[in-house]
Amino acid sequence: MTYQTYTLPNGLRLVYKPDEGAVAYCGMVINTGSRDEDDTEQGMAHFIEHMLFKGTEKRRSGHIINRLENVGGELNAFTSKEETVVYAAVLKEYAERAVELIGDIVFHSVFPQKEIDKEVIIIIDEIQSYNDSPSELIYDDFEELIFDKHAIGHNILGKPELLQQFSTSDAQNFIRKQYRPEEMVFFAVGNLNFKQLIRWGEKYFRAVDIESASKAVRKVPQNYKPAKRIVEKNTHQVHFMLGGEAYNLHHPDRMGLYLLNNILGGPGMNSLLNLSLRERHGLVYNVESTYQPFTDTGLWSVYFGCDPENATRCENLVYSELKKLREQEISDNALKKYKLQLMGQMAISSENKENMALSLGKSFLRYGKIDSLDTIRKRIETVTASQLRQIACEIFDESRLSVLKYY
Repeated sequence: MTYQTYTLPNGLRLVYKPDEGAVAYCGMVINTGSRDEDDTEQGMAHFIEHMLFKGTEKRRSGHIINRLENVGGELNAFTSKEETVVYAAVLKEYAERAVELIGDIVFHSVFPQKEIDKEVIIIIDEIQSYNDSPSELIYDDFEELIFDKHAIGHNILGKPELLQQFSTSDAQNFIRKQYRPEEMVFFAVGNLNFKQLIRWGEKYFRAVDIESASKAVRKVPQNYKPAKRIVEKNTHQVHFMLGGEAYNLHHPDRMGLYLLNNILGGPGMNSLLNLSLRERHGLVYNVESTYQPFTDTGLWSVYFGCDPENATRCENLVYSELKKLREQEISDNALKKYKLQLMGQMAISSENKENMALSLGKSFLRYGKIDSLDTIRKRIETVTASQLRQIACEIFDESRLSVLKYY
């Protein structure tokens, strides 16, 4: 058995994957992220993720913190452009405690103004820490450059001047609009009884005060135009990014781009960019490429940081590797090795049970199914060298690439 699913009467979906072991992993993935905020709400999705831990109708923040930690468990959360995720790891005998707590903070948080005022200061400090880290900040600024004036390009953390205006009623209004049971998936991995899990869901996942109107339809980013921006930051290094729009989560060439990106600048030390810029020429400590698909668009990019005197040379080497992928097909022997590498990376990642649980929830939210490793392996196997070259000609076309540089 790979996984089991059930839909509660309120539309919330449950997905469960059996797994032997002493620990259960579970959580709620909500189809709401920073792209679902309007201009006055920038930072609200992430702000609410923080505030879920600050009090419910029956618990204060200290009770929330200790509920799982007192039995050795962990409770965590994160916000992305399109999702908010609250998840837990706990000994399986305390699984109901985790399910009940997640239901309580997702559906019954009260957002006390006193806690809001404290948490805003913490989030502003988080924003300032990003501003002090150009290698991280450049990713946010690059997304704003690519998705110009579209909500998907907004910084997830928000703006300090807006955060300072957030109130209890603002948070409650956002929850009523966005935290809809039919837009949620509860996921669990562990040695549990699925019928019992369904009973817990029926008991603890009762949403209240949800607006009757449907969730607002997301606007698809339109009319991408390549741009170039150079920013004086007075940093010790030059920080450089280039990239552009890429395939969305449902594009038929998505797997091909995953593979191509892994070849170019993935986590392996044998990526083309790492071999060129670091191993052969000794110009950088870190160089990587990233492919991030969303529901209706995507983003592909390359990042490196280097000494100012090496910046032009590094840029030229990056463009050279992109040109090779556009003009030359990868050999059969090399492609076979690259496929094995990607499949191995995926298999190793799936052995991490927390990663497995998070992937379970997000996949079911986006696709309504979870593909097995064998299914994914077969998809990778079908990708040809000719397809990779066609993808490179489209995605790595220099006329479509944007550039952001800090110096």
